[in-house]
Amino acid sequence: MNVKQTPELIERPASLLVPTSTKTGIALLYNEETKNTFDVCLKLTREALTIQKLDVVCINGSECDVNHRTVVLRRQATGGLGLSIKGGAEHNVPVVISKIFKDQVADQTGKLFVGDAVVQVNGINVERCTHEEVVHLLRTAGEEVTITVRYLREVPSFLKLPLGSPGPSCDHSRVSSPLFDSGLHLNSNGSAPSPPSPSDNEPKYEKRWLDAVSLPLLMARVSRYKAGTDKLRSNCFEVFVLDGASTNILQFCTAAESTDWLQAISTNISDLTLENIKLVNKFCSPDDQVVHMGWAGESSEGSAATPRLAFKFLALRGPYFYVFRNPPISAADWGQAETAYHLYEVLFKVHKLWMSEDCWLQARLYLGLEHSPQQQQDSESLCFSILVGHGHSHTFRVELATELAVWEKSFQRAVFLEVQRIRSKSYMCSSQGNVLCFTIDFGSGFTCSEATTKALLWRYKFSQLKGSSDDGKTRVKLLFKNSESQQIEMKELEFANLTAVLHCIHSFIAAKVASMDPLFTCSHSLAGNHTNS
Repeated sequence: MNVKQTPELIERPASLLVPTSTKTGIALLYNEETKNTFDVCLKLTREALTIQKLDVVCINGSECDVNHRTVVLRRQATGGLGLSIKGGAEHNVPVVISKIFKDQVADQTGKLFVGDAVVQVNGINVERCTHEEVVHLLRTAGEEVTITVRYLREVPSFLKLPLGSPGPSCDHSRVSSPLFDSGLHLNSNGSAPSPPSPSDNEPKYEKRWLDAVSLPLLMARVSRYKAGTDKLRSNCFEVFVLDGASTNILQFCTAAESTDWLQAISTNISDLTLENIKLVNKFCSPDDQVVHMGWAGESSEGSAATPRLAFKFLALRGPYFYVFRNPPISAADWGQAETAYHLYEVLFKVHKLWMSEDCWLQARLYLGLEHSPQQQQDSESLCFSILVGHGHSHTFRVELATELAVWEKSFQRAVFLEVQRIRSKSYMCSSQGNVLCFTIDFGSGFTCSEATTKALLWRYKFSQLKGSSDDGKTRVKLLFKNSESQQIEMKELEFANLTAVLHCIHSFIAAKVASMDPLFTCSHSLAGNHTNS
């Protein structure tokens, strides 16, 4: 990927890079193309996730063909060839060495390994032979057997079956199964001399973990969901990077191990994203700062009412909440969003906190008091919605409760900054046939005036709003408490876009509540003079 010389993401100064320790561990990787599962070693650094696969390497420095090794075995009276095999053409899998017995012939050569596919036996190609045919060749090949092998980097999953397990045949004592070990040292009748010691001039081999793919974590995403669905995999996840490459499916033995790796990878992705946000903001005006951005899965209904999940890149920047198909890399990309909404006219809602229709009055949600990152991480609790109009919303899912908490806090901060910037918002409305102007002002509260003469009709502080009701379409009744008479006064208004107005009221009230909370203002360094109302 080309690095663009713009203030928009990707390139990071060296001063921002903080060395961290490397996390390593073993996992299973499921290849959806080959339908095969095999061991891999994961190596996680701050910048990348590297997947390593086992391979055979030549360690004595001489030129040798590692992919194809030819080995001469001299059968012993006890132990035979010292190896067992699995697989066969009848199951569309290669014949593979499944066991090498310590200190016997195959082990003493130093050239054969579990996972080697048998290519030839005494010059006869066996790649298309059945299991029984290869077993017969090895048992009748005489006292000296020459075999050619190649190591399979993606060791077939059938090698993981326990040694000596009974095969599917009822009479497995007489018939070998290609999916279970055959040979039991592959003996033959008679005796043979002990094998000679390997010559110092012969190539020496060793199994090692080698890097297979390195995935950069900048703007990457992690998903536990089955592709295109809202179904969670058990103890599994995938990592997708910016250019579309992925790890395939990483499987772990326990839920704890899976969660540990998921959190570690997600943390590194978040740290890199934060670095880029800081870099972008250095070149942006105070009114166009990025507050937060990252991936989330958007839930939607499929053709047969089957929930589907499409991953979107979300961003809170300046006045807008953006939804992208792909992360914005250049300055021009910010103009390519699928959609963008004015922050003060949308409502953020955590699904765990379903509320009544007048939830826009519950400004305490924006203080984040009702949600804890340690809550149960079930699929439903990790959802949030962006309500943008009557009956219209986007529902997003994240992978971890910590991510949900960050989105909640970030949305609150982004709305606060936007309300502080605009300070006031007016909407045209009508009441009893008269065209009016309804204004929501951060300092003075609510005012209503005539549209033509600008004559003030009434004014109330935010604290005087005691309730509301609406018809779900255009009309709303606002209930205010008269500060002098202590009586409730109702104002009925009609708006072309009622939902936007209600969301805007919620945003201003939430910002007002937040501005009076010293913990909030200190934690976000949001200084300023706040007028009491």
